[in-house]
Amino acid sequence: MYHNSKHTVFLPLILAVCVAAGVVLGQFLGRSSAESHMKGIIGRMASASGNKLTYTMQLIERGYVDSVSMDSLTEHILPLLVGELDPHSVYIPASEMQEMNEPLEGEFDGIGVVFNMSTDTVVVLNVIPSGPSDRAGVRAGDRIVRIDDSIVAGRRIPQNDIVKRLRGPRGTEVRLSLDRRGIGDAVEVTVVRDAIPLKSVDAVFMIDDKTGYARLSKFARTSYDELTAAMSRLRAEGMERFILDLRGNTGGFLDQAILIANEFLPEGRLIVYTEDRARNRMSEYSDGTGASTDIALAVLVDEESASSSEILAGALQDNDRGIIVGRRTFGKGLVQNQIPYPDGSALRLTVARYYTPSGRSIQKPYTNGDDASYQLDIWNRYEHSEFFSADSIRFDDSLRYTTAGGRTVYGGGGIMPDEFVPLDTTRMSRYFIEVSGRNIIYRYTMEYADRHREALNSVRTVDDLRALLDADRTLFDDFVAYAARQGVRPVRREIELSRDIITAQLRAYIGRNTQLEDTGFYASIYPIDDVAMRAIEILRTQTDNSDD
Repeated sequence: MYHNSKHTVFLPLILAVCVAAGVVLGQFLGRSSAESHMKGIIGRMASASGNKLTYTMQLIERGYVDSVSMDSLTEHILPLLVGELDPHSVYIPASEMQEMNEPLEGEFDGIGVVFNMSTDTVVVLNVIPSGPSDRAGVRAGDRIVRIDDSIVAGRRIPQNDIVKRLRGPRGTEVRLSLDRRGIGDAVEVTVVRDAIPLKSVDAVFMIDDKTGYARLSKFARTSYDELTAAMSRLRAEGMERFILDLRGNTGGFLDQAILIANEFLPEGRLIVYTEDRARNRMSEYSDGTGASTDIALAVLVDEESASSSEILAGALQDNDRGIIVGRRTFGKGLVQNQIPYPDGSALRLTVARYYTPSGRSIQKPYTNGDDASYQLDIWNRYEHSEFFSADSIRFDDSLRYTTAGGRTVYGGGGIMPDEFVPLDTTRMSRYFIEVSGRNIIYRYTMEYADRHREALNSVRTVDDLRALLDADRTLFDDFVAYAARQGVRPVRREIELSRDIITAQLRAYIGRNTQLEDTGFYASIYPIDDVAMRAIEILRTQTDNSDD
C-alpha cells in the first residue's frame, strides 16, 4: 500500500538536500556562529554513527529548519526500505497488526454471527451455536436495522464498517434492533461480546461411505488440533481414504504444517529443512506418533496454495506419501521472522529458505525491489496456458530431484502436482457468465433462504441438506424464472450447457445458509469440482486394487 506515493520516495532525499543546502547557504552568507553551531552538531553525530541512514535522520531531526514529525517520516521510510528486499519481507504498522495476526490466532472478540450485505441490508446468515448472539436470541435470517443508536439498514454502509461496530472487547454490550420475518415489530436484543473461535478447517464431510474430505483454509495456531479432531470424526463415520484440500491456502504457522505432515508420515522421515545466509541448517523429522500413516491420501493444491501449504505438500510428495492433485502451487519458499517494535508495529524479515526433503527450493524467481513483476507471475501462468495444459510448464533439468521412492520432481517454483487437472471452462456460457457476474445466483439463494428459513434451520447434517434439496424438484426452473425477472433472457441451449454448474452453485449457496456453513457449500459443490472428482477416482482405484 506504500508504493503508490512517489512523494514518499523523494521526501527523505529532499529533506537531506535541504539540510546540506542550509549548511552551504550559511557559509555563503558568512554566518559564522550558525556555521560553527551546525558544524559542531554534524561533527558529533558523524563521530557517533557510521550508519548513513541513522546519520541522515539525526541531521533532519536536529538541524532541519522546520519541525518535522520523525515518527511520520519513519513510517514512510521503513516500507520503502523493506520494499527493496524480497517480495515477502514487509513492514507492518501498529494500526494493521491486529488485522494481520487475528486470522492466525484462532479467535477474536465479537458477537458470533455470520452476515452478509444483501444490497443495503445486513442479513444474518448463521449464528454460532451457544455463542453470544445465540444466547441473546438472534436468529439466522434476521436483518440488522440498528446497531446501538445508529441506523444501518438502507444506508449502504461498507461491510468492514459493520464488522467494526459489531466487534469489541469481550464483556462489552451491543444493542441490536432486528427485522424478523413474520414479526411486525422490531426485535430488540442486547448481545454481550465474547471470544469467538476462528476456524481454519472450513469444511468436513463424508463424500461417500469410505471417502472423507476436509478443507484447510490457513495454518492457524489451532489447525493441527482442528484437523485431527475432524479426521477422528470422519474415521468414526467409516473413512478409509482422505482428501485434504489446500487450494487457496496461502500459509501461516510453520509448526502447524510440520505437525500435520507428522500425522501422515512414519517415523524418521525428513519433513522440511531451512538454511540461512550462513548455511546454518535446521531440519524437522517425523516422530512416528501420527495416527494416519496408513490412510489413503490425496492433497488438492492450486496456484494460491503457498508457504506452509507447499511445505506440507512437498513433504508428502518427496516421501511418496499420498498423491498431490491439481495445479502448480504459488512458489513461496522463504522463511520470515516477525520482529516487534516497541510501538506495536513489526518487521517480517526473510531470514532463511525452505527446502523439501529431496532438497528442492520451491521459491519461484524474484528480483529484489520488484514486487510488481513478482505479483504478475500468476497472470503470466494464465496467459501462457499453464492453467489449461501441463505441457505448457517447463522445468530446468538442473533443478531435477528424486523422491524417496525414486520419482522425479522439480524445484525452482512451487510444487508440481503428481496429477495435473486443468481449469475447466467447458460448462461456461454467456447465460452463466451473466447470472454469475450480476450476482443473480447468490441473490436468488438469499431469497430462497428467506422463504424456506424454518426448513433450513432444521438442517443438522449433510444428509439432511441433500434430502431437503433433492426434494425440491422446481429449484432450477424457479431460478431461471427469477433470472428472467432480473432481465436475463433464458437461452435454452446455453442454460443446458451450464445446468450442472448453476445447479451446484444454487445448492452450495443454499447449503451455506444453514448451520453447516462452509461444509454445506463444499458438500454441494464437489460434484462439479474436477480436481476433487479426479482425487476421488484415484483413491478409489488405489484402495480397490489393494483390496484385490
